[in-house]
Amino acid sequence: MKKTAILTTLVLTLVIGSPLAAIAGSDAPVATRIIESGKLRVGMTGTQPPYTVVSKTGEIIGYEVDIANLLAGAMQVDLEIVQKPFAELLPALKKGEVDVVMSGMTMTPRRNLEVAFVGPYQVSGKSMLTKSDSISSIVNADELDQSKARIVALKDSTSQDFVKRVWPDAQFTAVEDYEAGVAKLIDGTADALVADYPICALSILQHPEADLVTLDRPLTLEPIGIAIPPGDAVFLNMVENSLGALSLIGVLDALEEKWFDNGGWLINLP
Repeated sequence: MKKTAILTTLVLTLVIGSPLAAIAGSDAPVATRIIESGKLRVGMTGTQPPYTVVSKTGEIIGYEVDIANLLAGAMQVDLEIVQKPFAELLPALKKGEVDVVMSGMTMTPRRNLEVAFVGPYQVSGKSMLTKSDSISSIVNADELDQSKARIVALKDSTSQDFVKRVWPDAQFTAVEDYEAGVAKLIDGTADALVADYPICALSILQHPEADLVTLDRPLTLEPIGIAIPPGDAVFLNMVENSLGALSLIGVLDALEEKWFDNGGWLINLP
């Protein structure tokens, strides 16, 4: 595994070139700040497995953490993970408190008006986590009896937008993290949690005693990507080239298998 990581970093470095050379003579405020500070600050929640999650040792691990480490290595800088609630991530990016956001961030047109995106590196979709057989059996969103449904979703997420748009008559509660939403399902104060399909599937594995189920197929398809500040073409190009190289040499496929298809990493969770 270590040899693979070293080889990948070498390939990425060759693809994006020398960071110092890349920014020479360019109006590249973000790239310049990263190179001069010697660190890439990545905003993540740490509460969205398998994208980002805190291990039992207190370390943030996950699919996006692995990608972020490779990007930082290619830029020849250290990785600094900045943990924030999901709703605070894009505001932190716009304020310059982080350099990029990688936290299961769906690339939506509304968000793209405020920030730039690189990707997607993964395609997900909205699903529902529930204890109800009738809810878990729906195929289309209009099959849900929204007048009787108590639904929770992550605050300021596309899941919240989805609920508000598709089920405006449902009783909705926004939660700060997924564990809070799952807790509401378990104690019976909510009927369903709307979230990306991988998070629903993993919540079932994490709570085997809770009788949780999810939909057979997601209700939507959504591209997941890296949010970066607008106005820095050099930095955009660096991240695009790095992500393209990861895809080209098969690293993204290997990481997706590790984090989405193989549950071996679950032993690292509290």
